[in-house]
Amino acid sequence: MGGVEDDEPASKRMKLSSEELRRLSNGSTIKEPVAGSSGDLMARPLQSEGGEEVVGSKGVIKKVEFVRIITKALYSLGYIKSGAHLEEESGIPLHSSVVNVFMRQILEGNWDESVVTLHNIGLTDERTIKSASFLILEQKFFELLDEEKVMDALKTLRTEIAPLCINNGRVRELSSSIVSPSDWFSVRSPKRDIKRARSRTKLLEELQKLLPPTVMIPERRLEHLVEQALVLQRDACMFHNSLEKEMSLYADHQCGRDQIPSQTLQIQSLATLTRHGGAMATDVGLACRSQMWQSHVCFLVTIVGILQAHTDEVWFLQFSHNGKYLASSSNDQSTIIWEVDANGVSLKHILSGHQKPISAVSWSPDDHQLLTCGVEEVVRRWDVSSGECLNVYEKAGLGMVSCGWSPDGKWIFSGVNDKSICMWELEGKELECWKGQRTLKISDLEITSDGKQIISICRETAILLLDREAKVERLIEEDQTITSFSLSRDNRFLLVNLLNQEIHLWNIEGDLKLVSKYKGHKRTRFIIRSCFGGLEQAFIASGSEDSLVYIWHRGTGELIEALPGHSGAVNCVSWNPANPHMLASASDDRTIRIWGLNNLSTKLKDTHSNGIHYCNGGT
Repeated sequence: MGGVEDDEPASKRMKLSSEELRRLSNGSTIKEPVAGSSGDLMARPLQSEGGEEVVGSKGVIKKVEFVRIITKALYSLGYIKSGAHLEEESGIPLHSSVVNVFMRQILEGNWDESVVTLHNIGLTDERTIKSASFLILEQKFFELLDEEKVMDALKTLRTEIAPLCINNGRVRELSSSIVSPSDWFSVRSPKRDIKRARSRTKLLEELQKLLPPTVMIPERRLEHLVEQALVLQRDACMFHNSLEKEMSLYADHQCGRDQIPSQTLQIQSLATLTRHGGAMATDVGLACRSQMWQSHVCFLVTIVGILQAHTDEVWFLQFSHNGKYLASSSNDQSTIIWEVDANGVSLKHILSGHQKPISAVSWSPDDHQLLTCGVEEVVRRWDVSSGECLNVYEKAGLGMVSCGWSPDGKWIFSGVNDKSICMWELEGKELECWKGQRTLKISDLEITSDGKQIISICRETAILLLDREAKVERLIEEDQTITSFSLSRDNRFLLVNLLNQEIHLWNIEGDLKLVSKYKGHKRTRFIIRSCFGGLEQAFIASGSEDSLVYIWHRGTGELIEALPGHSGAVNCVSWNPANPHMLASASDDRTIRIWGLNNLSTKLKDTHSNGIHYCNGGT
């Protein structure tokens, strides 16, 4: 009867050459012959001519450990001769002689001898010894069954494995595999991550994880230390914001400010003039808005990263999840969808239909649809491709104040000015309503990606985290009035804007905890919004009433940039989730600025030929 990995019996599989044994045991130079018993072997200290000699300028790296880890890395990389030569030249063996014997016994299937040797390695933790013995004897049990020695396997189970008195559930599984063939197939099922006969090399790897690192150095230890050092350097880098920024072992990692979007992009636009009875509208935004185009004249306009299609204050903007679109909403009662691609930025649709200013927008999970919410009015759902209004969500005598999507895109949520939160089918049927003090007339609304938690401002100084399934409510409570908040992409953190010109970062995973505070921006009268952004959302950006865009390093809280350019209060910012080098800001000066890296230009496509059109969502 063969093992699960091939048709050959276990005994045949394990007839390996000395060179193969060396590779399977991570290249250790095994000089001691294998005796019938290793009871006379005792663990000896590793030999090192330097004793506790250290290397490096800080005096914290022990030479013996350093050399052993290098040797381990050489063997792992396949440099068998080099590893053996380093052991010989340094006089520092990778493993002690007793560990070498133990490894060879495992690979050759000398189970009883290996258990004896295990006790002589010098382990002090009895639990570790029992757990390692269990793994070894379990392998013995499997191989006896492979050889159809059922009675010997039963004896091993009863007299060797069971007396260890650990992992009783697994012991019952092994017992049932003998009694019932169907249970045996269940035990060996890969779906339960249990195999009938583990390979001996796999067993050695599991033992390696179990035994102390001083006995058997973990696999890829050197690689782990180097990666850890690189990650620490990267995390300590104030301006790291690019996947393309390669990290080298030859020099310490450091990025410059040029990785932060701080320059308004140079955008070239083929704009369209619209002529009405001899009069010509020269404003790009007005030209796009005209519903009665009579004739068109195209001309080249250089707009320094400024999108000027709105005719009043721009209150809100948000990039789509895939970064291909930007939606902006305004006091002019319109929402504009902008298209962002490799060729540049272009105005795609102007969405019209609301009778009041639009306070917020929300992208569907697949970015094919968009919600817009009028100030205490209705929520509208739009098709992004066509610009068509698909549905209007409203309640008689009440107004909507916020909107959001379920993570599967099957339902939408809305805050209502009677302080309740409602859930709707896409076609407009109200499914559920959470009444009471759930939201305010001015509030954001977020739904976590698992769909379980609804987040809203429920009081002036408190944010509600409502678990829909567990029906549990948690509160983030502040000393100051909360004006807005933003949820991180991983759903672990909440960014809270306060009346006192501070932004607080809360960890909402598990126990609620205030993590960081960001200061410097100005807020006295208006709703100012902030966002996470950059590579791995390592930065915080915020609008400000002093017309600047502020950027902090999320981890340190240090202010990195205060970007001038707008001529009015900056109400909202949004960082492109697909491009860490693109940031957008919306202002009372009726413009949107697209920020990028220095010396980076973006072309705005021919807005006329791209099919920009005015979409009326009236129903």
